Amino acid sequence: MGSVIPPSPSSTTKIGIRRSTSQDAQSIADLGREVFTTTFGYGLSPTDLATYLSTAYSLSTIVSELKNPELTTLVATNGEEIVGYIQLIEGEEDECVKGLEDPILLQRFYVHTAWHGQGVGRKLMDEIERVARGMGKMTIWLSVWEENHKSMAVYAKLGFEKIGMRDFVAGECVQRDWILWKKL
Repeated sequence: MGSVIPPSPSSTTKIGIRRSTSQDAQSIADLGREVFTTTFGYGLSPTDLATYLSTAYSLSTIVSELKNPELTTLVATNGEEIVGYIQLIEGEEDECVKGLEDPILLQRFYVHTAWHGQGVGRKLMDEIERVARGMGKMTIWLSVWEENHKSMAVYAKLGFEKIGMRDFVAGECVQRDWILWKKL
């Protein structure tokens, strides 16, 4: 659908938020690989990074995700270019969220680095929370790498609080993620 590197924001930029379609799969895969590599790549060996990217962000994986009725994907667009995306997954649980009321998992809250600080993330989060509430969900939760201090600061600003930890495995590398939650 679009290039991997979206145009930089300008004062006349209008960001749209919409549900993804199957035609978005390649752009989502490309953006996912780019954002994951930029954000987490330094913490993985080249082999572990390549292995993870080839499975988590392959075109076939993204196509399957977009067809999954348990998964909702929203994209942020600048014209036809996808500059960010966010996903909700029903039915996923972790031990520390079992006591939360009607929880839903938020994953892959990604915004292209050229668009950081432009309100794209806030628009994605506001809309995904609206979608979650429309599904009757009362709580939203996520996991974030313990070394991703920038994202943890964003989540704190958005009202998320720490509730637990879990392991994240990429190839041979095992990292620790904080689990955060927020009442909707």
